[in-house]
Amino acid sequence: PEATRKLHADPISPIFVSPTYCSKHHGLSRPQPAVPTALPTPGLPVAPAATPSLSRQTRTFLTRRTPTKRKSQGDGMLWTKRGDYPKNIDEEYWSYPTVTAKDLQNRRERPRQVKMLTREFIDDSLYNPHYGYFSKHATIFSPGQPFDFNSIEDGPAFHRLLGERYIEFEDLLDEKKPDIARQLWHTPTELFRPYYGETIARYLVSNYKLTLYPYHDLIIYEMGAGNGTMMLNILDFIRDTDYEVYQRTKFKIIEISPALADLQMKNLLDTLNSKGHRDRVEIINRSIFDWDTYVHSPCFFLALEVFDNFGHDAIRYNARTEVPQQGGVLIDADGEFHEYFNTQLDPVAARFLRVRQAASRRPFPSPLGPRFLRGIRSAPPFRKEFSLPEYIPTRLMQFFDVLNQYFPAHRLVASDFSSLPDAVPGLNAPVVQTRYQRRTVPVTTPFVHQGYFDIFFPTDFNVVEDVYRAVTGKLTQVMSHEDFVHRWAYIEDTETRNGENPLLTWYKNASMLMTV
Repeated sequence: PEATRKLHADPISPIFVSPTYCSKHHGLSRPQPAVPTALPTPGLPVAPAATPSLSRQTRTFLTRRTPTKRKSQGDGMLWTKRGDYPKNIDEEYWSYPTVTAKDLQNRRERPRQVKMLTREFIDDSLYNPHYGYFSKHATIFSPGQPFDFNSIEDGPAFHRLLGERYIEFEDLLDEKKPDIARQLWHTPTELFRPYYGETIARYLVSNYKLTLYPYHDLIIYEMGAGNGTMMLNILDFIRDTDYEVYQRTKFKIIEISPALADLQMKNLLDTLNSKGHRDRVEIINRSIFDWDTYVHSPCFFLALEVFDNFGHDAIRYNARTEVPQQGGVLIDADGEFHEYFNTQLDPVAARFLRVRQAASRRPFPSPLGPRFLRGIRSAPPFRKEFSLPEYIPTRLMQFFDVLNQYFPAHRLVASDFSSLPDAVPGLNAPVVQTRYQRRTVPVTTPFVHQGYFDIFFPTDFNVVEDVYRAVTGKLTQVMSHEDFVHRWAYIEDTETRNGENPLLTWYKNASMLMTV
């Protein structure tokens, strides 16, 4: 299986173009009888059935019968989407301040009566220290003992065994602290421990010995290290296979989440005091975007499955003029979300569009579609005033700025998903999902109750590679996750008895980007 972690227009002014209404519960429809009545937190949607559908993220709204509205079957009632009556937010738009995720870092309550750019809202939802998804609600699955793939019959048998481990893991958590809205996901590092970490370690040691040894130490930075498993597997492998290199190895984790930073240190102290890794590890609890220390030494920088959670900006285009408009969200006094678009781009989004246009060596996709079809699509009956939004990785570009400014001798090793199923509408659009009662509930908008939803994006590696090269001036290589594993892993370690290899088949929608 492919891996995942899983409008109504009303112009306000020339610079405030076509506000778009979007409820934090995403629209309204007839209630479903299977919807649970108890919610873990006000505003958190729930799953009425095993198969998610749009009706899950709904509220009801009853109106008088009119000939233009849909009539429900059998009861004579009429149900109208709240989006049919969008709230006029002209006054709020001009009176509410525009805030950033950094402005909200010290706030313990979710903001109201403010405006935010899309990337800032996503950052606040995921990383706010007091209510953010990764700060308070996220748990990374650990399967316990590593899987013995050579004794497992086939891929489906591994899937069943993984399901059993999931149940055992969550049952143990519920014994300590029940949580019907626990956010739980897995990573390749955890599923294929220690083999995936050893694969990365082989790449690091080989490139270190070819280009830096013996004049420099092996310095490894990892951003977003989860449970710290990758660090432990890499250090174990280097110590066991090349002790001379191990003596010159330093591993530094940059972790934005205090909870995960504490967990990484706990795992290090609980299991490895006697093995000597402690003196080689430093855990730095801060955001990479707050980094201000110049690192002159050559180093490897690991960014494994972190690009997908970087904030993106929503950009849509006028179908006739192709003028871009930048999206944001207004949060009213009731905590409801109203999406808007503005013809005035902020400097970060404008710079990304310029860099992408100048640096791209290949044509990149546009929400307007192929150029030769745009004239047809702008003519009746196909004409639409605006395109669907495109989500551009502006925060990722700022991460490249940090690498260029503070880690000039770095070598990046990054992996992430190049495509994702069940994304919200738009180009390069995210998957937005939560878990409720151990079931995954996807929704169709990124503007949801902050902290309870994972918001993660696919990475267009063709575009990202060109932007990285333009910002840092470095040469790069992109390859599929499968090709990387074939080159650097002992694939026999993860083969099942019938010859299937989950490490190869489970992450076909992932790619790697490396500095060369």
